[in-house]
Amino acid sequence: MTYCEVLKTMTPKSRAIHQVYHDTQYGFPLTDDNELFGRLILEINQAGLSWETILKKQDDFRRAFDDFVIEKIAAYDQVKIDSLLSDATIVRNRLKILAVIHNAQVILTLQKEYGSFSGWLNAHHPLSKEGWVKLFKKNFKFVGGEIVNEFLVSTGYLAGAHQKSCPIYQKVLLANPKWCEKT
Repeated sequence: MTYCEVLKTMTPKSRAIHQVYHDTQYGFPLTDDNELFGRLILEINQAGLSWETILKKQDDFRRAFDDFVIEKIAAYDQVKIDSLLSDATIVRNRLKILAVIHNAQVILTLQKEYGSFSGWLNAHHPLSKEGWVKLFKKNFKFVGGEIVNEFLVSTGYLAGAHQKSCPIYQKVLLANPKWCEKT
């Protein structure tokens, strides 16, 4: 069984942290809006840090951000913001926290127009990476090219999550044949 090169280069400890995400989440389609938004939250918070750091903290992010429920996050007030800024189990970055709240409010608007966040994504699919980045920057905060790319690759909207020789590649294609590039 050949896995993606990046896994093969990791220490056993790091590989153990990344393996479950790689095998069960990375590149697989998400349709639940809260889970999609949760992935965006993790990608925003990864900026400037390692993905391993975020994987270690993903349960803490889920707890701190109310199980990624968009409606709850969109209504966060200063008390909740202060609570998040004092929570040592997550990334305590004011700009990222404020961006997450803003983005939740944007998603609520998109849900009204498109029925769901995934509906908005589907309505614009397929786009090039550059097209997606432009669209995200028009609507959201703290979403640079790498954040948008990783969000879309990790949720199956852009191909590239796995090498063709990786056994997970075929599983991703089976889970989402119309979204993933078949080359």
